[in-house]
Amino acid sequence: MIDIGTCSWTEKTLIQSGEFYPKEVKTAETRLRYYASAFSTVEVDSTYYAIPDARNAALWADRTPEGFVFHIKAYGALTGHGIDTRTLPGDIASLLPRKEKGQVYIREPEILKVIAERFREALLPLTKAGKLGLLVFQFPPWFDYRTSRLDALLERKELMQGLPVAVEFRHGSWLTPGRQEGVFTFLSRHGLTYVAADEPQYGDVSTIPFVPRVTTDTAYIRLHGRNRENWLKKGIETTLRFAYEYSADELRTFLPSVKKMAGEARTAYVMFNNCHLGFAVKNAFVMKALLKEKSEGGVIR
Repeated sequence: MIDIGTCSWTEKTLIQSGEFYPKEVKTAETRLRYYASAFSTVEVDSTYYAIPDARNAALWADRTPEGFVFHIKAYGALTGHGIDTRTLPGDIASLLPRKEKGQVYIREPEILKVIAERFREALLPLTKAGKLGLLVFQFPPWFDYRTSRLDALLERKELMQGLPVAVEFRHGSWLTPGRQEGVFTFLSRHGLTYVAADEPQYGDVSTIPFVPRVTTDTAYIRLHGRNRENWLKKGIETTLRFAYEYSADELRTFLPSVKKMAGEARTAYVMFNNCHLGFAVKNAFVMKALLKEKSEGGVIR
């Protein structure tokens, strides 16, 4: 089973481009229904910026067909990112030791525990509907390899209380030739799904290489694009980092890895995060066609 999707269905430049949604598809409900008619899975990016609302999660479940899967990007506070205090519910914000405004980094275990509980509760409608996929923990670029950070991965898993956790590294020190096997063994031993990501390369550890490995019964591939010019640039609009459309030839190079990973897993997901204009959806359609062309009895959705 190989499911293909994108990492947003509401990214503003996608909507503005008119490259995917018909003109009459203008509301939140019709956009999700239309997206779900074309793809079987999606990753929710908005949950990185704020704890989701259970009412929205219920609507997501109601507006998609049986078998549709939502992967949820973990809220930034849970992955060590700085978060805007305005995105915190008032009762949680009141727990902060300092009444700070703007961006803060939350380190206090008890506060993170409360945030994680609220995050899990918000996803209950998806869990009950059988539509919750992976919780994608994308760690910051400065989260380099240290043995102490292996414990941090386990702490995040414990906070999610049995929900399936996927881990994406963004610093190349995790995947150096002499270290990656130990990292993969650790993830497998503790039931953490490895996210095989493709992103620009600079010949150093500022980004990670694409390494196709499976550490649980779920394979997860996340394709960010290869916009070398903007990827590490400071102060630009986030969507510009992902302004890259893979060519068909580039996508073909992934086929052996996708098929190998799918053969080692119960389900494989190929998710396009080059969400700028229509790049992600166009590449997702091409990847689906390429896989079906080369399929050997597998289910491609």
